Amino acid sequence: MSVLTRDEAQTRAQILDVERYTIALDLTTGEETFDSATAIRFTARVAGDTFVEVKPATLRSISLDGQPLDPALLDGNRYPLPGLTAGPHELRVDAAMHYSRTGEGMHRFTDPTDGETYLYTQLFMDDVQRVFAAFDQPDLKSVFAIDVTAPEGWTVLGNCVAEHTGQGRWTIAPTPLISTYLVAIAAGPWHSITTEHAGLPFGIHCRRSLAPYLDADADEILDITRACYDRYHEKFDEPYPFDSYDQAFVPEFNAGAMENPGLVTFRDEFVYRSAVTDTERQTRAMVIAHEMAHMWFGDLVTLTWWDDIWLNESFAEYMGYQTLTEATRFTDTWVDFGVARKGWGYDADQRPSTHPVAPDPDAVPDTASALLNFDGISYAKGASALRQLVAWLGEKDFLAGINAHFARHKFANATLADFIDNLASATDRDVHAWAGQWLRTTGIDTLTAETGTPAPTEPSGPPANGNGQSWALTVTRDGSRPHRITVGAYDHALGTQAGPGRLALRDRFEIDVPGDGTPTIRPGRRPALVVLNDGDLTYAKIRLDTASWDTVLTDLSGIPDALTRAVLWNTARDMVRDGDLAPATYLATARTHLPYETDLALVQGVLSFAAGQVVDRCTIPEDLPAARATLTDLCRDLIRRTEDGSQPGLRLIAVRHFIDAATQPDTLRSWLDEGTVHGGPELDPELRWRILTRLAVLGATDETAIATELAADPSATGREGAARCRAALPTAEAKAAAWDALFTDDTLSNYLFTATAQGFWQPGQEDVTGDYVSRFYPDAIALAARRGPAIAEAAGRYAFPVYAVDPESLGTGLRALEDPALTPALRRKLVDQLDDLRRALAVRTSATG
Repeated sequence: MSVLTRDEAQTRAQILDVERYTIALDLTTGEETFDSATAIRFTARVAGDTFVEVKPATLRSISLDGQPLDPALLDGNRYPLPGLTAGPHELRVDAAMHYSRTGEGMHRFTDPTDGETYLYTQLFMDDVQRVFAAFDQPDLKSVFAIDVTAPEGWTVLGNCVAEHTGQGRWTIAPTPLISTYLVAIAAGPWHSITTEHAGLPFGIHCRRSLAPYLDADADEILDITRACYDRYHEKFDEPYPFDSYDQAFVPEFNAGAMENPGLVTFRDEFVYRSAVTDTERQTRAMVIAHEMAHMWFGDLVTLTWWDDIWLNESFAEYMGYQTLTEATRFTDTWVDFGVARKGWGYDADQRPSTHPVAPDPDAVPDTASALLNFDGISYAKGASALRQLVAWLGEKDFLAGINAHFARHKFANATLADFIDNLASATDRDVHAWAGQWLRTTGIDTLTAETGTPAPTEPSGPPANGNGQSWALTVTRDGSRPHRITVGAYDHALGTQAGPGRLALRDRFEIDVPGDGTPTIRPGRRPALVVLNDGDLTYAKIRLDTASWDTVLTDLSGIPDALTRAVLWNTARDMVRDGDLAPATYLATARTHLPYETDLALVQGVLSFAAGQVVDRCTIPEDLPAARATLTDLCRDLIRRTEDGSQPGLRLIAVRHFIDAATQPDTLRSWLDEGTVHGGPELDPELRWRILTRLAVLGATDETAIATELAADPSATGREGAARCRAALPTAEAKAAAWDALFTDDTLSNYLFTATAQGFWQPGQEDVTGDYVSRFYPDAIALAARRGPAIAEAAGRYAFPVYAVDPESLGTGLRALEDPALTPALRRKLVDQLDDLRRALAVRTSATG
């Protein structure tokens, strides 16, 4: 399939105005294809040549202004339109289109629980052509009027209100001007809950088999939706621009969610059928807030070309967390951002594939390269940059600039330059210079604290207690960006609680980095702990002075503010990755402090890094028994401390991680046989499959047990659990069957592919997986070419031999990068994975001296 280049898009946008799409979709023609008839009304400003995109199973007919054209002229996904005359035209295209099993285009899913079928579209970034013919680029906005024929008993959802006209026919109201990639359809026997708010119809929808679980959470989901809607109307001058607001939880969705105007699609794992923590509920709420922010930034005002995708995602990421904090019961969302999202940005920004938040347009020459920028930089780093901008600019001026942006570009397109100009119009500060330093550069600054006694030549601050004492802080910066940060000074406090000592905040003050070169002088004796970036308002790695770091190791859990603790846990995380903190020290710190941690996001984030990176990747083989024992002892301690039932979320996290870290099967078998963890919780489907997966890894279960569990839970997630278990079995036969399913037969859906890949590679199974390390690269390269970018991304993320941390594996991977057959999507994942492998290997090497 030809990818669209930026130059081609610019040329086509200069030639065409696209007024209206009239689309008829027939979803009753079979299980493999559907019918798609499209009429496009457009005007050529000048005479010229152009093309329309369509990727059909069969192109039946095509005509321009009533004159038939030859379907055989279709070249891949492009139909040429040479010699257009200036003036109005109508293009008609009639085709049969393939359903997708990979989450791209029109995805088709049959629920194994009840046999019901569901369809939905995912048209980002250039997949509209899999559903209907289009001039597929974001700056050719148009009106879309869609009719759908669906099986009787189905409900059809679209960007605007859909009306059932009888006999399975649905008419969706014409949209305002939107981009092609934002068109959305969802069809099936949905379970729906509808209401009204602010005069608009609101709805939430899921598969019928998930109905009881959606019903249980409907009030929470709708309350979050209403609260965010109202808060955005307090922030934004422009009203919500569409005629309805539906949220559909759809199966086998590749992303977290998609901001289709009026019809946001979410992965239906957000309809919880097993117990979850409050942090997981907060994550769902944040995604709701994130996608709603896109209704203004992304849908009302849309990027001109994909180099500005960060404008969509960074803005929605920032607004999602901030609005959730302001408008809902989730008031500590920035803690979760700090521990769960920011590391994603930090990691991405230190890899060879890093790029500026706002890349140069020439660095995004086509849609294939643009797709690679949906990463931790465009989301987490960009949101961090905006948070720093708000701290520097002030929220009032920031929102004034945003509202000017919406007013000037509503139902149209805009660029970074437009955005910065609109912000600059609301302030006296030099926003253009800020943008150059923050948005056009790569990498992470490192801010290092040094504390001491002021030199005799330096003025001392006023004494805190009349004794004339003062202390000096010097902050050095390795990097190029300006930072406005808060510094927190903490003292040891008297306390009677068990465990680590308590720290009390003495002082918080703001400084600019770089400053004028003179130390900051503060009154009183030197604090026990000095924290740079207290409050986490900037994006930088932090290094503490020696005395402060010693305090962190002994008293981290005694710090009163969870966001401060998040900053310090991130510092420890960065130090492990940089080889500055021994993996065993990180584990010992977690063992000391997590039993006293009260914030679930921090417990989950630290345990995940400890298990997935510190133990499984960064620890040398001879230290593994002690590392695993530390982790299991920590989880066991957390389980003991939550036996009174007062902290179910903390207990659930501990149980999950104990299962994943178990090295012996006896306790897990007992829980599975009894259907409960001793002292609770009772085993729900998620915990049962988690235990069975771990037993499979340990070689303590078999196909009979897996089949029995699948018979008891024949749901979609049950099928995924069974696929994961079967791939995890430590036998040559199981690995061969899983590998064949992944790389040979091409029938796995995107979710079953991911589940199988997740099961395949397991620490400690090198004797049965070793030969597959070298096979991965040629097999993945061929797979990516056959099955496209979604499966390529899944292969690079989940099927990569992540636990083969040795020089031979790294060398094999680096040689594979020279293969000219590598697709862009797979190449990017391999570059990132191999850099992470290089880091893990370096950490292991430093541990051996």
